[in-house]
Amino acid sequence: MTLTLHFHPLASFCWKPLVALYENDTPFTSVIVDLGNEQSRAAFLKLSPWGKMPALRDDARDRTVPESTIIIEYLAAHYPGPVELLPVDVGLASRVRVADRFYDFYVQEPMQKIVADRLRPEGMTDPFGVEQARGQLRNSYTFLEQDMQAKSWATGETFTMADCAASPALFYANKVEPFGDRYPAVKRYHDRLVERPSFARVIEEAQPYFHMFPYNNG
Repeated sequence: MTLTLHFHPLASFCWKPLVALYENDTPFTSVIVDLGNEQSRAAFLKLSPWGKMPALRDDARDRTVPESTIIIEYLAAHYPGPVELLPVDVGLASRVRVADRFYDFYVQEPMQKIVADRLRPEGMTDPFGVEQARGQLRNSYTFLEQDMQAKSWATGETFTMADCAASPALFYANKVEPFGDRYPAVKRYHDRLVERPSFARVIEEAQPYFHMFPYNNG
């Protein structure tokens, strides 16, 4: 098989390309990376020297593709399927990229700040930084509450790369800073994502690892 995705089943940024791969039933092999295991870490660093997951290896083209968004764009260019995750139309593609960046920078990033702080040693936490991150998430929810009033998916009525980004971002964000009753449109969008077969499969495959998530609630 020409494509191999190196990832960890719990890592939110790894979920993005997984959703994309499952959306189009793209054949690939998966390799789970355990950075805590010396052998696994060494093998991954040979492939991706900066040690960031995910990384996609395409043996047919002798290419190693880093970063979740770039991987999805690479798949759209070289392994397209029936679901057009990145529109051919330049204007529509730009809207998708803007939404993709929004979910990465303004939902995923503050969510990961909160999670990472809980994993810090005692006495090394950053309560002020965590509260800033929570404020950023609430600001993002407020924006999305208006933005998602009349749409099914991130940029309209078609599932795209932006929804691949929104899936893990909102799933994990709701764990660390719950939507509650203040953001019903965001909650409805989150629920549509969770029910999407491609994302439901990602969540199911991650189940054995959820005990490692510091905000695990069962």
